[in-house]
Formats: sequence, structure tokens, C-alpha cells
Amino acid sequence: MLIYMLATAMTVAMLIATVFGLHQEAERVRAKVTTKRFEGFGPRKPHRNF
Repeated sequence: MLIYMLATAMTVAMLIATVFGLHQEAERVRAKVTTKRFEGFGPRKPHRNF
């Protein structure tokens, strides 16, 4: 019984750590995006009609 409780506690701890890490990563990306100006999707190539 004790091993199941320890496994459950470790699973919950890992889920909380994962959620916390994802939250921090999202905040860092959000801060990076707001400080950098969007410059499009790369160099534009001239359109050619055949």
C-alpha cells in the first residue's frame, strides 16, 4: 500500500512540475515575442505567372 501512495505522490509532483515548467516557458516566449517586432515569414520572392 505504501508503494502505491509513494507512486501517486511522485506522479502528482511530476505533473505539477510539468505544468509549472510549461507556464514559465510560455511566459518567456510571450515576453520574447512582445519585445521583438514581427518581420514576416521570411524573404519575399517575386511571383511568376507561367
